[in-house]
Amino acid sequence: MKPVIFGLSGETLTADERAFFSDAQPAGYILFRRNIAGRQQLRALTGDLRALHGRDDLLIMIDQEGGRVARMQAPVWPSFPPAAVFDRLYDIAPSSAIAAARANAHAIALTLSEAGITVDALPLLDVRQEGASDIMGDRTFGAEPMRVAALGRAVIEGLERGGVVGIVKHMPGHGRALVDSHLDLPVVAASEEELLTDLAPFQTLKDAPIGMTAHVVYTAWDPDLPASLSPSVIGTIIRKRIGFDGLLMSDDLDMKALSGSIPELAAACVAAGCDLALNCWGRMDDMIGIANLLPDISAQAKARLDRAMARASLDKDGPPLEQLLATRDALLAAVPA
Repeated sequence: MKPVIFGLSGETLTADERAFFSDAQPAGYILFRRNIAGRQQLRALTGDLRALHGRDDLLIMIDQEGGRVARMQAPVWPSFPPAAVFDRLYDIAPSSAIAAARANAHAIALTLSEAGITVDALPLLDVRQEGASDIMGDRTFGAEPMRVAALGRAVIEGLERGGVVGIVKHMPGHGRALVDSHLDLPVVAASEEELLTDLAPFQTLKDAPIGMTAHVVYTAWDPDLPASLSPSVIGTIIRKRIGFDGLLMSDDLDMKALSGSIPELAAACVAAGCDLALNCWGRMDDMIGIANLLPDISAQAKARLDRAMARASLDKDGPPLEQLLATRDALLAAVPA
């Protein structure tokens, strides 16, 4: 098994993809809108991936946050609100906000489980900062670390009840970035003391099953390398200071925050301490290059992968999707328009 998550080119596996994936044995896959046409097609695609690897617990992930980040779209699937809505409800009734976030995540998970998707890139634990890039914005649970942690924990719990594993992102915190890391490399010059605010939600949820790194330079910790490529940030800050011992993946290597060839970046992030590299775009030349450069997955990373994928167990006696959505909507009705 190679320590990488690959994207797919379209709505079905091509013959070249099928042969390559069977040989390379990646740790998992990530899906985007280009891979999704409808319920039956999506379930067939995820079933095909499972059959290819013979693993029911295969890591098949998606970014289904709600709001502006939703790969599975209405009217085929329900619409889900952005995280900021739960932050606003928290101002009025914290316990209601937590219950609403949990019900919403449980509902998201049921739609993903039905489609054969096992992992969701949610929740964001980034603490929103005044003046930062809007790439996080309403995707975050707000500016108060303990509130972010409380709502983030509710999301992880809700996802797991629906049979889906959550990912805390973007470690060790993307909330201060002044530019969008999809487009440029953010450099955060905050002091180590200031950065304690960013670390707090991740420390509270250090037992989360999966984490994702940030393509952000933190000059207080490593003035030269972004977190995804920094042995000191991964080893000293994420693994030791935060205390995270779950499965750690990089953010997408194709983002313009990083420079260099995609295969070299994949090898660099794994060498720096990421358990898995994330390569989203399904370009065969990049994927072949990654498979050639990466070593086999380490025993420690494989153990973390297995432990993470064992976390979620579909609660077949839990509330149905319609009831969860109704519960969420009733609680969110208290939020001013």
